[in-house]
Amino acid sequence: MTRRSGGVPRPPHVRDRRAVLWPAAPGAARAGDPVPHAAVVGGGIAGIAAATALAERGVRVDLLEERDTLGGRLNGWPTQLSDGTTVTMSRGFHAFFRQYYNLRSLLRRGHGSGSAALVPLEDYPLQRSGGSRDSFRRVPRTPPWNLLGFVAQSPTFTLSGMAGMNPRAALALLDVRVPEVYRQLDGVSAASFLDRVRFPEEARDLAFEVFSRSFFADPRELSAAELVLMFHIYFLGSAEGLLFDVPGEPFPAALWEPLARHLEGLGVTIRTGRRVHRAVPDGAGFALSSATAQGDGGQEDARYDAAVLALDSRGLQSLVHASPGLGDASWRAGVARLRQAPPFLVSRYWLDRPVASGRPGFLGTSGYGPVDNVSVLDRWEGEAARWAGRTGGSVVEVHAYALPAGCDRRGVEARMRQELDRIYPETARAAALDVRHEWRADCPHFPVGGYQHRPAVRTNHARLVVAGDAVRTELPVALMERAATTGFQAANALLETWGLRGHPLWSVPVTGRSAALRLLGRLA
Repeated sequence: MTRRSGGVPRPPHVRDRRAVLWPAAPGAARAGDPVPHAAVVGGGIAGIAAATALAERGVRVDLLEERDTLGGRLNGWPTQLSDGTTVTMSRGFHAFFRQYYNLRSLLRRGHGSGSAALVPLEDYPLQRSGGSRDSFRRVPRTPPWNLLGFVAQSPTFTLSGMAGMNPRAALALLDVRVPEVYRQLDGVSAASFLDRVRFPEEARDLAFEVFSRSFFADPRELSAAELVLMFHIYFLGSAEGLLFDVPGEPFPAALWEPLARHLEGLGVTIRTGRRVHRAVPDGAGFALSSATAQGDGGQEDARYDAAVLALDSRGLQSLVHASPGLGDASWRAGVARLRQAPPFLVSRYWLDRPVASGRPGFLGTSGYGPVDNVSVLDRWEGEAARWAGRTGGSVVEVHAYALPAGCDRRGVEARMRQELDRIYPETARAAALDVRHEWRADCPHFPVGGYQHRPAVRTNHARLVVAGDAVRTELPVALMERAATTGFQAANALLETWGLRGHPLWSVPVTGRSAALRLLGRLA
């Protein structure tokens, strides 16, 4: 894909003047007869993006999702509290950074340009158990002033601490490029890279390991390339800033129900509770076999002109294993090597009294046992705020990432509440009227040396494409933005085979912003 940085007006949600446009292939605006029929397997961010992009060009789309609701790992489900209230439970807090251009473009389709599903959080403080706290509220947005401003304000990321760093090793942060960063650093762990750079311990915890925890991973097992790419996306590569937005209501109401209505308006057939368990190449297309997710029957076989596999890594492995005709030997071996990140826990408490009024909506933590962050949901989520307003209580969520696979789950759950009471002492006097503990181990793992084995969007079959947050792409994106981006790229790859126009994409700059810093970076 050819990239250009000018000539096309930036959408309103792309504020960085140096954001990069990735133009799409030209072609017809709408499909003609015979209308192509595509299957999108997986109804998470990547699948919804792919289905949207295809349907907007007139392709007939079936969106097949194993769960009962859309959203993938960001779905939500009803649960009844002891007071009889039905509320929405989920896998927990997610930050929607302003650099998520393609995800935000997708969300705007469900809400229109004048309606916002997301609301801003005023701050993103990071707190150590020793008492020091960092804030991003007053940090400038534009590099390098953002980094300098953070250093000037931070009690931990100080000039004196930076004086002990290894400047030559740190030069790798100054000119990050994809895929070059993977060739340079994928063979090194994030922890080893930080050791090499000699970051101060406190600064490491608060400014860098936070990013590795975004991957639900231990820094000792995470590729340094992913960590450095995150540093580029949020610090030295982008002028969008370090603050983020969150959904103003639970995920289904804020995000997926509006997008489902948009898809249905485009003619997409949404089939939830449907598990695709085999795909067989059939001429230029594919025959897919599916059944009800509960396994109680409903076996169906259908033929499609193309297929998008927008599954998590475990789901992709299962489908590929059951479909020996998909891909070549190298591609299949790469899929088989995909791994999931360690387990994580989301504990949500409905407390009988509020937390102190000055508490932030989100707090990153270090040194509090297994706890990685705390969210006060009633600070921003409408459903939680309504419950808190009616009861005089509060809704608090605590996350723990990268837990040992064989850990004592009940012990960890008890420790979560103990640490919450340390972080916010007023909660020690609060009774938990309801508690939900959600354990998961289904996020992609990005191990040292794993990049070369991860699948790319395109496969050896022109009408079979893959999308998701574990999929390789040439754009500098990560996490939810990688899922949305590869979903659009998967659709674009199929549209090109039918002579249809693709969808343009945006990203943060693909190199360091400063020519002088880029030159220094090449000396690393």
